[in-house]
Amino acid sequence: MKLMSTTALALAAAAIAAPAAAQNYGAAPAAQTPAVPNAGTVAAPAATPQIKLSKKASKAIIALQTAVKANDVANIPAKVAEAQAVAETAEDRYAIGRLQLNAAQAAKNTEAAVLAADYIAAANYLPKAQVAGLYNSLGVDFFNAKNTARANAMFQKAVATDPNNSESLRLLAETQNASGNSADAIANFQKAMQQSAASGQKLPEESFKRAVSAAYTAKSPSAVGIGQQWIAAYPSPESWRNAIAIYRNMMRPGVQGSLDLLRLMRAAGAMTTGGDYSLYATAAADQGNFGEAQSVIDEGLAAKRVTLTDRTVRDTVSGLKAKPKASAADLEAAAKTATTGVSLLRIGDRFYGLGNYARAAELYRLAVSKGADASLANLHLGMALARAGDKAGAKTALGAVTGANAEIAKYWMIYVNRAA
Repeated sequence: MKLMSTTALALAAAAIAAPAAAQNYGAAPAAQTPAVPNAGTVAAPAATPQIKLSKKASKAIIALQTAVKANDVANIPAKVAEAQAVAETAEDRYAIGRLQLNAAQAAKNTEAAVLAADYIAAANYLPKAQVAGLYNSLGVDFFNAKNTARANAMFQKAVATDPNNSESLRLLAETQNASGNSADAIANFQKAMQQSAASGQKLPEESFKRAVSAAYTAKSPSAVGIGQQWIAAYPSPESWRNAIAIYRNMMRPGVQGSLDLLRLMRAAGAMTTGGDYSLYATAAADQGNFGEAQSVIDEGLAAKRVTLTDRTVRDTVSGLKAKPKASAADLEAAAKTATTGVSLLRIGDRFYGLGNYARAAELYRLAVSKGADASLANLHLGMALARAGDKAGAKTALGAVTGANAEIAKYWMIYVNRAA
């Protein structure tokens, strides 16, 4: 695995005119934003004022710049020491550090670049985000050179410099995860997600994948929340399927909960294997929703994701043949005589299975008024309204879900809030 950063290490050189009491050293560079696949961008801050060197240090700094431009490797260390000895201001120290960095880059000496970055950081001239960017870039270089210990040290420095920098937190988490330090990696991935979301950005999807994998492998309850953040940031059949599978495997929601999550997978287009369709059909049949179970199998066959040569599918299909499948007329007749909230809720589920989401929603509302489990009824009402395209109504219903169903409602809420 290779790391990429959204910040750049290079600081552009600037000419120094000889000597004056207050020299212009060129504008301090703004943070750069190179294109990085699947990564958020870092907004460039406003350019800082022109650098003015002190009268005492300008001669030594100009001499250092001359040596750096000439790539006078033998004399650069001495020139650096001479300039540092007479530096008086933050501008002086920043100018020296930047020239050190230019020399280190030219020599492809990453350790020398670290010393330069430390000197720049100590100058307290650049914004913290830019200093963190220097350490991030150095850390990426170390990581890609397979020196994870030094990479970790650089990212730690970046986070210490700018604790709310999501890029630094992400890179630190990636390095900790690659080093087997899953506990700290998970915590820093989560911090990075929070900070990036707060700034209106998002981490690269690969970071979400590694974060949720680390949490799931460690059997950490945080895997559920990270999975939800993943599908919110990058909704796709892969993310939906995996995030829901993680929840089902870790939380064991029971037959009804599993069915409601499988219904969500179907709505999100995340059913990609014959096993998904068979599992859904079995769960629906276990709840007596034989018509829904049959429609799921038929859909899988039409999509060529289900094959009757699969023994499990064949057994499911065989079992459904003898089961009664209520028509809409049958259900309307049953609704007229239903007297309890539970029976109305079940009839609503049958309409949901037929794809008549509007009628299902009506019956779910009626079920609540007749004493049905409000949590389950509101969940199913939100599901039906979501499938019917009533986002506002779905959000209201899902927001009213409490208890054990509340976590399932969160997944459906993400579905409702997904980008159009």
